[in-house]
Amino acid sequence: MDRDFLSRIRCERLRPRIKTAEEAAGLIKDGMHVGTSGFTPCGYPKVVPLAVAERVKRGEKITLTVGTGASVGRELDETWASLGIIERRYPYQTGNIINRLINEGVVAFTDIHLSQVGKHVRQKLLGPMDLAIVEAVAVTEEGGIVPSTSVGSAPVFVAEAKDVVIEINTTQPPHLEGMHDIFPTSSPPLAKPIPICRGDERIGLPFIPCNPEKIAAIVHSTIPDEARELGNPDETTEQIARHLIDFLLEEFGSQQLPPIQSGVGPLANHVLKGLLAGPWETFVIWSEVIQDAVLDMINAKRIQFASGTSLSPSPAILKRFYEEIDKYVGKIILRPQEISNHPEIIRRLNLLSMNAVLEIDIYGNANSTHIFGSRMVNGIGGSGDFSRNAGLVIMMTPSITKEGKISRIVPLVTHVDHTEHEVHVVVTEQGVADLRGKTPREKAMAIIENCSHPTYKPLLKDYLKRAMKQGGHTPILLEEALQWHIRCVKTGSMKM
Repeated sequence: MDRDFLSRIRCERLRPRIKTAEEAAGLIKDGMHVGTSGFTPCGYPKVVPLAVAERVKRGEKITLTVGTGASVGRELDETWASLGIIERRYPYQTGNIINRLINEGVVAFTDIHLSQVGKHVRQKLLGPMDLAIVEAVAVTEEGGIVPSTSVGSAPVFVAEAKDVVIEINTTQPPHLEGMHDIFPTSSPPLAKPIPICRGDERIGLPFIPCNPEKIAAIVHSTIPDEARELGNPDETTEQIARHLIDFLLEEFGSQQLPPIQSGVGPLANHVLKGLLAGPWETFVIWSEVIQDAVLDMINAKRIQFASGTSLSPSPAILKRFYEEIDKYVGKIILRPQEISNHPEIIRRLNLLSMNAVLEIDIYGNANSTHIFGSRMVNGIGGSGDFSRNAGLVIMMTPSITKEGKISRIVPLVTHVDHTEHEVHVVVTEQGVADLRGKTPREKAMAIIENCSHPTYKPLLKDYLKRAMKQGGHTPILLEEALQWHIRCVKTGSMKM
């Protein structure tokens, strides 16, 4: 047996529960509710899901309700979805296969604010949890589970599941131990205050508490995280970053920025990295995902501290993280998503929140989840947790897409994820619209003038002029607003 693997199981009475992936997969039965670790394709179980897939390939019928922290890697979502294993899924996903099956109605998808996942699980709104599968770097002397590169919802899954399966992944460095801060939460009316006033405060344990009697299997894994490339910034992304920096300079000058939350993906990552061009000496990050930009900022000695629930850098940066892990250990804390996304803490820290969206209407309502109001993209994730509670909420998007055929600034969004009441600032490559203190009509004029693309600005101005003649506090020509999207569905373009 692999010495490194065995040495990481420090609770000796659990060593007899070492099993093969196939043996552990046998614990999963048709109809179960299974929760797994993972938040983005980091820290998620791999060998047990693949062993379950092999059972189905041999003809067994297994359909499951599957909960995670957020998106996960192909070994779970794509492989299981392609084999019909996933009957119901929550709270977020990014795979092509599972996304198609959700939009076809084959997989039932429950889209949940990430801060609310724990409460849903404790209240058994998706049924009692049968099994939790957690990737770890070690098991402590008392049976505590030391997570790997993400925490996500693993703590509540472990607490609520009848049985727990642990994958010890020896490709994950043992130096990750000590980077986590696991604070137990509970649902109202039993909820207690969360004593965090600064991003670098530790209030919990460096492992997930677990009753050793619940641990049904410990499995060896050697499959690394599926890190994803973030791509290079294009001219549009760089323009958005420049406009954002100009706005922040006007808003804050050279004084310390509030703690920053930045969304997941290429645009958010490149815009965050663009802040290095500003005059701010150091930054504090309170977010969900630690991406390339944060590690680059640590290397540049511009980060005071970074708190998140997942490490999700690109392949090259992940390799550098592993090679230079001692440099990062004292600068990063990984917490449960119930803490990283908790409204109480977000409000107390007065966060500066920056997230990308699919489209924004002229009144400031934002759509981050659905194309043409019907086709789910990934899910709301944690953006709503931050938009509803941060001190300054900035929504970013290119002004056009599909080579200019579609405007992302529209008279009326087809699906509302973030209402006009919580969107403070809109940024596109065209400019910035500060919506604070403005009426709906004033917001519309600011967004059209500063953020819309020149191709669509005359059309939007004409629409607003005629809508205001009709009257109303928020003047909308409903039929005409819908025609924007209907025209695009039929012709592939909004252009007249």
